Amino acid sequence: MDIQSYISSGAIESYVLGLSDAAEIAEINALRLAHPQIEAAIQDFENSLEKQALNASTQPIPEMKQVLMARLKTEFAQIDPAIAEGNNNIQTPLAPVIPFSQSNTGSIFKYLSIAAMVLLIASAGLNFYFYQQFQTTNTRYSALLIQKNSLEANINGVQTKMLDMYQSMQMMGDPAMVKVMLPGTKGKEQNMATVYWDSRSKDVYLLLNKLPQPQSNKQYQLWAMVDGKPVDAGMISDCAGLCKLKNIPRAEAFAITLETMGGSSTPNMDQLFVLGKVG
Repeated sequence: MDIQSYISSGAIESYVLGLSDAAEIAEINALRLAHPQIEAAIQDFENSLEKQALNASTQPIPEMKQVLMARLKTEFAQIDPAIAEGNNNIQTPLAPVIPFSQSNTGSIFKYLSIAAMVLLIASAGLNFYFYQQFQTTNTRYSALLIQKNSLEANINGVQTKMLDMYQSMQMMGDPAMVKVMLPGTKGKEQNMATVYWDSRSKDVYLLLNKLPQPQSNKQYQLWAMVDGKPVDAGMISDCAGLCKLKNIPRAEAFAITLETMGGSSTPNMDQLFVLGKVG
């Protein structure tokens, strides 16, 4: 059995995506036990799907963690010990008890003034303390709100990726789709891609099975061979599932080259990575 030809046939992709029938599933389950190359190809394709699903995942902003940790670390150090221990019996200074006497009315008013001042100072101190607690709580709330919004954005991004992948699997299972396997060229046999060509609309979709990550100033470009001449079929960017490229009315083959960012009018044949014939 030609293991490399079997791997290039597309049976593994259909197996992983759940598009194989019972007989094909049983066959691959037996082959993956007998041939390590097939097991490795299955693992590679599963890893590529996972990477595509998580590729656009964004991380929470770094400042959020610093704000939360700093606030949590200093929170209890800023609280009054009695409150930190759960003692709510906070007592304010009481005015001294002054014996009333007709002969010392002036002294009574003096002591009452002092007591009122003490109560005013105590009240101001408590107001300042509770204001600080309010500010601390408000800052913590703002940090948590930022984290909540960031997490919601991540969830929405993952949901969008999963929906794209589901729609891609529906399209790949459509009988009207012409499947063209693009195995790696000489010296690049480990590479692989798959073109799905809509026989009705002639739209071209691409699944990147296994291609190395290009440099920041480079980009993959798909070509359609029409009457022996290469025709630009579109630039390849990050996408989950199938990447929709250009409309190609007819073609004898498809190929992918690595070009300068933005693409080229003619393919760089020294950077030809995969090539596959239609039919």
